[in-house]
Amino acid sequence: MSQHSSMPFRNPARQQSRQMSVDPHNEIHVQQDHYIGIDVGTGSARACIMNSKGDIVGLASENIGLWQPETGYYEQSTTNIWRCICSSIHRAMDQHNVDPSSIRGIGFDATCSLTVFNQETDEPVCVTGPRFDNNDGNDRNVILWLDHRPVEETKKINATNHNLLRYVGGQMSIEMEIPKVLWLKNNMPKDVFDKCKFYDLTDALTHMATGNETRSFCSVVCKQGYVPVGVDGSVKGWQEDFLTEIGLPDLCEDNFKRMGGVNGVNGRYVTAGELIGTLSAKAGAEMGLPAGIAVGSGVIDAYAGWIGTVGAKVNLKGDTLNSGQANNHVSQAFTRLAAVAGTSTCHLAMSDKPVFVNGVWGPYRDVLIPDYWLAEGGQSATGELLKHVIETHPAFQEAMSVAETFNANIYDYLNEHLREMQEKVNAPTISYLGRHFFFYGDLFGNRSPIADPDMKGSVIGLSSDKSIDGLAMYYYGTMEFIALQTHQIIESMNNSGHIISSIFMSGSQCQNAVLMELMATACEMPVLIPRYVHAAVVHGAAMLGAKAASTDKEGNSEPLWNIMDRMSKPGKAVYPNKDAGERKLLQAKYKVFLEQCEQQRAFRKEIDEAVEGWVR
Repeated sequence: MSQHSSMPFRNPARQQSRQMSVDPHNEIHVQQDHYIGIDVGTGSARACIMNSKGDIVGLASENIGLWQPETGYYEQSTTNIWRCICSSIHRAMDQHNVDPSSIRGIGFDATCSLTVFNQETDEPVCVTGPRFDNNDGNDRNVILWLDHRPVEETKKINATNHNLLRYVGGQMSIEMEIPKVLWLKNNMPKDVFDKCKFYDLTDALTHMATGNETRSFCSVVCKQGYVPVGVDGSVKGWQEDFLTEIGLPDLCEDNFKRMGGVNGVNGRYVTAGELIGTLSAKAGAEMGLPAGIAVGSGVIDAYAGWIGTVGAKVNLKGDTLNSGQANNHVSQAFTRLAAVAGTSTCHLAMSDKPVFVNGVWGPYRDVLIPDYWLAEGGQSATGELLKHVIETHPAFQEAMSVAETFNANIYDYLNEHLREMQEKVNAPTISYLGRHFFFYGDLFGNRSPIADPDMKGSVIGLSSDKSIDGLAMYYYGTMEFIALQTHQIIESMNNSGHIISSIFMSGSQCQNAVLMELMATACEMPVLIPRYVHAAVVHGAAMLGAKAASTDKEGNSEPLWNIMDRMSKPGKAVYPNKDAGERKLLQAKYKVFLEQCEQQRAFRKEIDEAVEGWVR
């Protein structure tokens, strides 16, 4: 069956798999099917239990270990992560006494982190130098996505100007996985490196669940330099000339076996949620589940956020996302930007043809739905930026004390304080309070759309105000910056060929009403907030399990978009403010924002030219 079809898919084998039981009153009960989603983030592993209607009936999480052997080095352990996954599944199942025999499918998502195993023993290989010998017994075999150790390796890779780099926004990020593999080659003893095989963390987890070596297109295309066969003349997916040029010819041996092989030759690569195998007896025992459950191909965590949000039915003329509307067609996804917001924000957009955007990663083919393309933009820091601005202000402790007296978190308290400030001076909107305050917040560098890691912050309108009013103004300015930069990213994507007209948010920032209203008005489009604000990502992972479970004997499965359309829940829509004054204000602020961005780079260039040759 075509993945593009929007017709309902019915799998008779699965329909018959529901179990029946008889209670003492002779009433027949049909046991509902369930699916498990696993989300491994930077700090925790989560499990959700989803029923066949798409409702989450169990949710649990457990913090995972993180080691920092040096500044900028971040390591984790699949042994530790797996233990946290299993614990979370046990607790999520227990919440509603879900029968393990009712679980039909399991889906995984995880951070895009490099994971290393021994290809001979399948045991974890320690990534901690200088000895790489696991002397602490923690099996630290994961180099986390935010690890910045391969600085020189990244520079070397980008100096090649290889054609595949155009699919990662022109430059490979230090956060991607090939620079980390090259660092390991440059630092590991040769006999250790030669025995390593490499996975994206998501693929490592599906390997641990099934024993299968199948890789996800989402992992290898988005983070490992794999170019799908047929794209730009790619023959094997992996680019032998590229790997040889950067110093990794070893990975080309045996048809790239250590990276997963060649599709259809000595490896298998599939798109999101496709059946890669069934749960092994060992993994099932550890999870408290029967062996044989369908396991779907995993995705990177932000991409699970796309799955968990953009399928919601939307009535842009009403006040809510209307679950009673007719089915969505997959083409509607082209207009919907998924903004997965947490410490940073990832922006994902789908298209039916490749769209290249400066400073935006991709386009990536086949990573979620066959023959469609995904683009990935992002803001280096959003939640982290808000946290930094608030906690470094002189009035932070005072504001925290007041917030605690109201039993409120700091963000809700500051939002209420802004409303009081607005009322006090009879301002038409909160944004009017900040009309002469211009905060530019690239304190952590810029990812999209200018892809400049040297970008910094700037403020125009600095005052000596150390009060809570002053803190509230900085807080507002930070929210305004996040909204205006989102506008800039969407504008860049649309100018290059995307047709984005709405934002589908997920993450804790959705609960910030002031920020969401500001986002909608600044971007001049509705913002859609999902039912499961905190669980949209793991909800998307569970849908991967549902897709895997729908696979019939011929290998056909229900299209992922149909599953999203059927299982996504209604949420609510936030619309741009109709106040013409606020729209004009934010349009003017956007022009200033762009000038702050451009002038910083111009100033830096001018100074660099002035001091060139001065310091040797």
